[in-house]
Amino acid sequence: MESKLKLKKSLGLFDVYAICTGAMFSSGFFLLPGLAAAQTGPSVAIAYLIAGILMLPAMFSMAELSTAMPRAGGDYFFLDRAMGPLVGTVGGVGTYLALALKSAFALIGMGAYLALFFQFDDIRPVAIGLTIVFTILNIVGAKESTGLQRILVSVLVAVMAFFLIGGLVTLAGGGAAPEAGTDSGPYFASGFGGLLGTVGFVFVSYAGLTKIASVSEEVVDPGRNIPLGMILSIISTTIIYVIGIWMMGRLLPAETFQNSLTPVADSAVYAFGFLPGQLGVILVVASAVAAFASTGNAGILAASRYPLAMGRDHLVPDRFAKLTKRGTPLFSILVTAGLMLFAIIALDESTIAKVASAFQLVIFMLVNLAVIVMRESRIEYYDPVYRTPLYPAMQIGGILSAVFLLSYIGADALALTMMVVAAAVGWYAYYGRNRVQRHGAIFHWFSRLGERRHVGIEHELRQIMKEKGLRHDDPFSEVVARASVIDLNAPIPFEDAAREAIQLFSQNDPKLFDANIQPFLESIENGVTLIGDIAALPNAQLIGCTHTEMVIVRSREGIPVNCEVNGERRQERVHALFFVVSPVDKAGQHLRLLAELAHQVEQSGFLVDWHGADDWHELKEILLHQEQLLTLWLTRGHLTEPLIGSQLSDIEWPEHVLVALIHRDGEEIIPDGRLILEEDDQLMIIGMEEGIETLYERYVNGPKRMPLAV
Repeated sequence: MESKLKLKKSLGLFDVYAICTGAMFSSGFFLLPGLAAAQTGPSVAIAYLIAGILMLPAMFSMAELSTAMPRAGGDYFFLDRAMGPLVGTVGGVGTYLALALKSAFALIGMGAYLALFFQFDDIRPVAIGLTIVFTILNIVGAKESTGLQRILVSVLVAVMAFFLIGGLVTLAGGGAAPEAGTDSGPYFASGFGGLLGTVGFVFVSYAGLTKIASVSEEVVDPGRNIPLGMILSIISTTIIYVIGIWMMGRLLPAETFQNSLTPVADSAVYAFGFLPGQLGVILVVASAVAAFASTGNAGILAASRYPLAMGRDHLVPDRFAKLTKRGTPLFSILVTAGLMLFAIIALDESTIAKVASAFQLVIFMLVNLAVIVMRESRIEYYDPVYRTPLYPAMQIGGILSAVFLLSYIGADALALTMMVVAAAVGWYAYYGRNRVQRHGAIFHWFSRLGERRHVGIEHELRQIMKEKGLRHDDPFSEVVARASVIDLNAPIPFEDAAREAIQLFSQNDPKLFDANIQPFLESIENGVTLIGDIAALPNAQLIGCTHTEMVIVRSREGIPVNCEVNGERRQERVHALFFVVSPVDKAGQHLRLLAELAHQVEQSGFLVDWHGADDWHELKEILLHQEQLLTLWLTRGHLTEPLIGSQLSDIEWPEHVLVALIHRDGEEIIPDGRLILEEDDQLMIIGMEEGIETLYERYVNGPKRMPLAV
């Protein structure tokens, strides 16, 4: 059932950049600058710059949470897991409404620019048609939807770059409109308070940056692509915002600028004055259409993932969580489209924009708090690939700045925001409270003060860690290749197996257990991690341990172990034991290695292959990808004969391969470059697929063996 609920990973770095950038460029650049200039005067560009800077704490926090918990639902999922389902419901409902309604507003906004060339009695039917088109694209799949998003954003950024260059050249040549410039009024038209109010007003222009969090489950390599895509997006967007809006104020008279709903098109008349006819205005209209369309498209994509995530958690009906065969949440997308259609037909857009800004500030304040909660809960499975800089000062600054801006945003917007909060709380009390038995990570923080904790979130974060897999520098293959193997045909007590494992660990590092043997045995007595009814993972992080080591135990008859299942202590008989010890300063890596072991054990057919393996080599092959593993037997009369008598460092090995272990006369040797190879040595070699293939052709010269499990 769980696998059926997973979204496909299909979004790369440019997709992340396109979703973030496309979600920001719409009303914030093509509609709001004139309205914002009416509030603060020529300092409007400064307001946009301040808003971009104040966005950084939320961006960094969202990047950390997204790489720790890449799950559909973004803000909702993070707030729910950090502070519980009540706060999650408030965040999910509010952000969902803000995204959906802001996207509807963007599609309506296309009319102001299209009307420059086409005559429409009413732009709303066009917005309705676009909503239907983007809905169909999102039903087809995220990859297809973001394919269009890449095209739209590419057109947008290219035209905007051209607009900046043309405008700067025009200003340098004195080609602005008559009476244009900043001398027609005070720089801060409404004082410093007016500037801050404008910052809150335009803050929504950057809110789309964090939309990517809601589709983080669909991002390939989220630890790299999410933070990098967000950083590239906010840099390029802020540059275009600040320089472009400053140019509008210099190219247009103040009165024209402050009363314009198409400020970019009006400025383009002068910025692109060197182009023939209306070509410059046509380019701007094309980019505006691309911007509004990308916001509408990205809005459906991102907003629909909020009810999907809440449906998974039973906070809304389960049908919101169902996916089509193409891996898209059909019902959630249709409901989102319906909400947008309702907004297009019936609601006042300016009020929606204000509420969106206010609620985004509330959400960003809570997201910053969520990072603090997750860090201070000290849940060992909270393992973000990207960690926000300057913690916790960054988060505290983000919280305080959000509170400060909320005080300037207006009583009407705050009142409507509180109405949405009250509605979300009411829904949770009516529908969700009796269906959800879950608490946030904040209870783990409380547990340090003697209060209760919720174990369920640990299991969920462990599952997320397992799904994220290893990082590129995690030495899983090397650990498996170096591991000692105990193969048991007769049953023995678990404690005896543990003592044999300790002896093997001590052969590699005789001093390792001098001070650690009792803590290690105590950790075993307190129970071990169980993987189904197949394997157990006795493990510890030891003082003095310099690198991770493992001992593998196979028992055909099974070994009884004490474990904890669903809060109850009981005894289970397992057929595989993986004793793992790691340095105390590598907790995250230790947990990821354990998660990868669990993932391999849970593969279909593992137990059959485990019992059917003939020797230690085949046992290790089961845990590794065979394309990255090769064992060479050094035998005279065969292709490996030239290796006999050679020093390991003198052999020309392909790039990115490693001789991890040598089996000689019943012993396992950790190789170094000075070792002389002997006849009948068995070399276990790991590395990249290309290097392993080269060695296979050189020393085996035949087709590769089929994998053990088909």
